[in-house]
Amino acid sequence: MLEAVFKYSFLQNAFIGSILASIACGIIGTIIIEKKIVMMSSGIAHTSFGGIGMGYFLGIEPIMGALVFAVSAALGIVTINRKSRENTDVLIGMFWSLGMAAGVLFIAFTPGYPPDISSYLFGDILTVTRTDIWIMLVLDAIIAFTLISLYNILKAYLFDSEFSSVVGVKTVFIEYLIFIMIALTVVILIRVVGIILIMALLTVPPACAKLFTYDLKKIILYSILFGMLFCFAGLWMSYELQIASGASIIIIAGLIYLFLRIVTRRKLRNIV
Repeated sequence: MLEAVFKYSFLQNAFIGSILASIACGIIGTIIIEKKIVMMSSGIAHTSFGGIGMGYFLGIEPIMGALVFAVSAALGIVTINRKSRENTDVLIGMFWSLGMAAGVLFIAFTPGYPPDISSYLFGDILTVTRTDIWIMLVLDAIIAFTLISLYNILKAYLFDSEFSSVVGVKTVFIEYLIFIMIALTVVILIRVVGIILIMALLTVPPACAKLFTYDLKKIILYSILFGMLFCFAGLWMSYELQIASGASIIIIAGLIYLFLRIVTRRKLRNIV
């Protein structure tokens, strides 16, 4: 397959896309696990399907439509959650269902033959285009710049938001910022693993990293490396076996996590 990477542009795009997706996964995946907002992030991911449908309906790039819906859902969830006593699970279910329903309706009203949306639902890293790469690169840059610029503030907020508020950190702004970054990450991952499988790629790499360290910087770094490992291995499996890339990536990620979990537990028992 290595020779094919240098020969075929679609494999080059897939390879670059894997790296860019892994960077976003390592950063945002660590944040949502430490802040325990996995399900809220999942709601944002599924809401973005409405944007995919809107993109087809309006004749624009579906990923840009997904970006609009994902950011809107992120802002909506945070705002309603802060200003009302509504159960968080209700908010997630509402945005999740509305987004999926809107996507179905937009696609139904799209003139001509219905578009193939399977790659957006389940991912197909082999279909990543140069346009997708540029979009992913810009969004990655925004996420990385935000992390580097506000690292200490984000770290304080993640581990003790109440204390951060007391010492003067604008926690409301940080909360909105985190959810916007989650929305950007969702858009990056849609073409790689699809809307349905996004949360697995966001959570498994950090979960693997936390088996080895509790240092936040190291968790992020290890998560990025694990994400690359999963994406490269899934890409190879998808290319060689001619199967869905999104499913391949997640299956490999899950198996490696289970293996590492078993190995680390045995080591701990031997130490005890």
